[in-house]
Amino acid sequence: MSLSSQLKYLEELTTNAKQVQDNLLEEILRVNGNTEYLRHFLHGSSDKESFKKNVPVVSYDDVNPYIERVAKGEPSNVITGETITNFLLSSGTSGGKQKIFPVNNKYFEKMSFINGLCSSILSKYIDGVREGKVMTFLNTRPLATTPSGLPIAPLSTSFLMSDYFKNLPSKCYVSPDEVILCVDNKQNLYCHLLCGLVQREEVVSISAAFASYLVQAIQFLETHWNELCGNIRSGCISEWITDRGCRDSVSVILGGPNPELAYMIEHECSQKSWEGMITRLWPNSKFIQTIVTGQMSQYIPILEFYSNKLPLVSPRYASSETIFGVNLNPLCKPQDVSYTFLPNMSYFEFLLVDEANNDEIVELVNVKLGCFYEPLVTNNFGLCRYRMGDILQVTGFYNSAPQFRFVRRKGMVLSVNVEVTTEQDILKALNHAGLVLESSALMLMGFTCYVDISTIPGHYVFYWELKEKSFNGIVKLDKKVMVECCCVIEESFDVLYRKFRTKYGSIGALEIRVVAQGTFDSLMKYFITKGASTSQYKTPICIKDPQGLAILEDKVLARFFSDKSPPL
Repeated sequence: MSLSSQLKYLEELTTNAKQVQDNLLEEILRVNGNTEYLRHFLHGSSDKESFKKNVPVVSYDDVNPYIERVAKGEPSNVITGETITNFLLSSGTSGGKQKIFPVNNKYFEKMSFINGLCSSILSKYIDGVREGKVMTFLNTRPLATTPSGLPIAPLSTSFLMSDYFKNLPSKCYVSPDEVILCVDNKQNLYCHLLCGLVQREEVVSISAAFASYLVQAIQFLETHWNELCGNIRSGCISEWITDRGCRDSVSVILGGPNPELAYMIEHECSQKSWEGMITRLWPNSKFIQTIVTGQMSQYIPILEFYSNKLPLVSPRYASSETIFGVNLNPLCKPQDVSYTFLPNMSYFEFLLVDEANNDEIVELVNVKLGCFYEPLVTNNFGLCRYRMGDILQVTGFYNSAPQFRFVRRKGMVLSVNVEVTTEQDILKALNHAGLVLESSALMLMGFTCYVDISTIPGHYVFYWELKEKSFNGIVKLDKKVMVECCCVIEESFDVLYRKFRTKYGSIGALEIRVVAQGTFDSLMKYFITKGASTSQYKTPICIKDPQGLAILEDKVLARFFSDKSPPL
């Protein structure tokens, strides 16, 4: 589909959102109405009114037994009339546990459509997007199979291994497919950077699924730039790159010795400060494309430091369950990102997040501006009125399609007593603390937190990994600065927290435990051994995993506590 055709189709979809949604639900019920799952509720009916009256709102635990039966080899019509060909594996790091979801090529077709639409939207706002190349940190992991023999993998791996990716008419990446499909993460990342450096003048954008992985790629460059320069100088790739596809394809891109380029990169990378390093190494880059909403917002200051404040574009809102929508204003500030829901992706309903009336369910076109909702998803593959666990706020409409700001994950909270400190509260508090860190030239590279109830009273604990802004600088902790960070975080929390902390003394002083550099890499590796995808990994904001906590605790270098109660 051409750029103009995609944008025209977007107008049609969003203008006729209600009709598109009704038609999609009609199709889903026609195909899935006879499944074992839906027969319990519809008893042969397949109309919208019966669906809304009889089909319950469910969580993953409700549908998991049906999904597991299909995964073990029972016919797909246990839960869906579609033929299931793949299972998508969620990361498990944001919601607490891994989940699997049945899909087929319809999902990947929709993903291809979204990718093309995002590209068209970017072309509308940024000149030359389609003329250069993208340095994208795409990777895959080894495929597993269900007991019935169907492939099971994270969304990114499943899509990259599908025909929809392999048969793209034009690929604008600096890295060849052999690198993208390499399942060894270290070799994959090294080769991405090597290809990107050799083709530095052609790079117009830099991309990763999540901001956390892009930061990881920059840190990898910090530790491997000397070796990369050696490869460029000699025209030969390092011997430890043993993946044959990587070696052969990257050797072609290297094309022989290039001492001038190696010298230039060495000159930049050996400078004391890495501020603006992305634009220094890739001078024609126009923007960074990666998700920086929700818990990824913690990486905004780091990316702005390294990129000389290039635009940070959050292109889409998607999950293993469904694709939701796109960002139609890609150059807006990260904190202003809203996603326009596309009515042809899934049938969407919304549960009003209001303690006084939390049973009200509304359709996509009937949400109200400013209100907070949890989306319910009904897709082609067996999910019906499925609670996503995301909390969204309506920020506007594009034609008749609503636009939503991601607020937080439901249930991801800290609490000692009856206070509720949400993901949004935590991220806001950390932004305030980040301003204090500025005075000591430190950057917060990673964090997580939990409630320590082994003390009396219980208190909040934040694990922080810090880094000097100057390259290879030694982190020097100023007690006054760190204690002030503790106090600022507490002052940022809501009145209930401050009342229990100050007036009743039933919450103890907030603690920051500074961990050694590389600790959050170790935490990521632990979660990957449990099945998380490298490119989809998100550090849990609130950590509850005992072994994960043990990894953090083993690397604690210093502890700091707030030294005063927050004002009421």
